[in-house]
Amino acid sequence: MTDVKTADSRRKAVEQLPLAFSHDAATGRDDLLISERLAAAVSIVDAWPQWPSPVVILAGPVGSGKTHLANIWKEHSGAVSIHPKPGANAAVAAASNPVLFEDVDRVGFDDTELFHVINSVRENGNSLLMTSRLWPMSWPVELADLRSRLKAATVVEIGEPDEDLLSQVIVKLFSDRQLYIDDKLVLYIVARMERSLNAAQTIVERLDRLALSRGTKITRSLAAEVLNELGNSDPAD
Repeated sequence: MTDVKTADSRRKAVEQLPLAFSHDAATGRDDLLISERLAAAVSIVDAWPQWPSPVVILAGPVGSGKTHLANIWKEHSGAVSIHPKPGANAAVAAASNPVLFEDVDRVGFDDTELFHVINSVRENGNSLLMTSRLWPMSWPVELADLRSRLKAATVVEIGEPDEDLLSQVIVKLFSDRQLYIDDKLVLYIVARMERSLNAAQTIVERLDRLALSRGTKITRSLAAEVLNELGNSDPAD
């Protein structure tokens, strides 16, 4: 019995070791998986610089694809990443370049600095793309002039992914790692996982890690173990 416990402890210790391997995720425009929930956001990114307003905000839940789209736009437009806070010279950057401000609701901002950024963008014919989990009406804005500027921005919502998109994403994530799994296993995972792209990333990373540490293929039983660990298992299993 002691030997069994020791072996199990060793196996878990190996599984917890960080792996030295890495993989290249495909994150370019041609690698973007487009579904109905993402179509409006993709269209606005592709339409630049013919935007309906100088400021565009992509709003959607964690793992919804905001960062992927922001990176595509940044590469296409030559935008500079900014953080509107005192001393960061964000408004100066906005005077000569398109600018990108990601995770607005998470990293926060200074009202006056963001107001100056938007004014700089408007006065110099540039563009500002912002990403957020929340709509701008939910941001903690106290400056009335900034609230007015944000009301004039174009807000594009990204909804939660459906099962079809999640299936495509999981296949893509495995493909990025040079791994190919059965369609039935993909459907098994999608039917039981949290409906988010962030969860898909976590599941694929965990499955890859476990399979490598144990020297096995990615199977339904391995998937069930990972889903159970993440609290996404089906009670009927």
